[in-house]
Amino acid sequence: MVHSTFKHMLARGYESVKVQYPTEGRRKWRLRVLYDSWSMLGSDVRNVDTSNGGVSSFDTDPDPLDQDIDDDELGIIIRTDFSNEEAWSNFCKKVTDSQKDLISEMTKVDPENPSENTAEGSSDVTMKDGPAETATAAVEDGSDSSDESPEFMKILNPTDEADKRRLSNISNLTALRLFNDVDIRAAPDPPAGTKRVNPPNPLIDQGGWQEIYSGKNLWIYDARSNVDECVRVVGQAGDFYGTATGDSWRARASHICELQFNMSYQGLKIDFNGLDRWDWEERVRNLKETASL
Repeated sequence: MVHSTFKHMLARGYESVKVQYPTEGRRKWRLRVLYDSWSMLGSDVRNVDTSNGGVSSFDTDPDPLDQDIDDDELGIIIRTDFSNEEAWSNFCKKVTDSQKDLISEMTKVDPENPSENTAEGSSDVTMKDGPAETATAAVEDGSDSSDESPEFMKILNPTDEADKRRLSNISNLTALRLFNDVDIRAAPDPPAGTKRVNPPNPLIDQGGWQEIYSGKNLWIYDARSNVDECVRVVGQAGDFYGTATGDSWRARASHICELQFNMSYQGLKIDFNGLDRWDWEERVRNLKETASL
């Protein structure tokens, strides 16, 4: 659901941006509208009529990368380093094996006790009630109708050289802008006695608003992954005040599928027990790239 304020901004500027940049797509057009409109937040932007019968082109227009993410998988593993095929193959095998193990466990668990099938034991993890019964039933139904296991993760491994260059060593923010849709929300409140960030940045706080993203969860395989067999888990919004959209932490290949399942169906949230333990270097990289559209 697009924030009502951003919807007004899109109603005002989306169609003209499409005309100005006809070769781009929905995600980039929405992003351009946002960055053309930051100064209007809190002004007369709400006076724009958005009534259109419930369907808007900024929701339904195609995007060049829709073909890569329109399947039923819950998350996307994006390969951004292409220097070590052996390491990449080993990583993919661990993801595939862990998915098979998870599906096997899911079909053994009593659907009336979904808590037995969730990640436990970490002070960094917050769990909320979710439709695990439905998810487990769906896996069981799928296993009856096909010899192929359902896929929790889509693995994006480009073979075209142009696609490799586009994804090579991309930041978390670039990945979000390529594969998720931009939106806004009110920025989290600063703690009592804390000043707002200066200079302001849309990923943290821009005039009381924060740039956020919606879509499938993104897991980024980078140069470090060749050694540590981990990926960057990319956040679609900041957590508490001072953290930023695009913040990331690293997860092992063998944990990805279970984490994704619990994020999608159990409301799993990695909160580091209220501490700022996200990757600082990746945050700085994102903050520097905000204005580069």
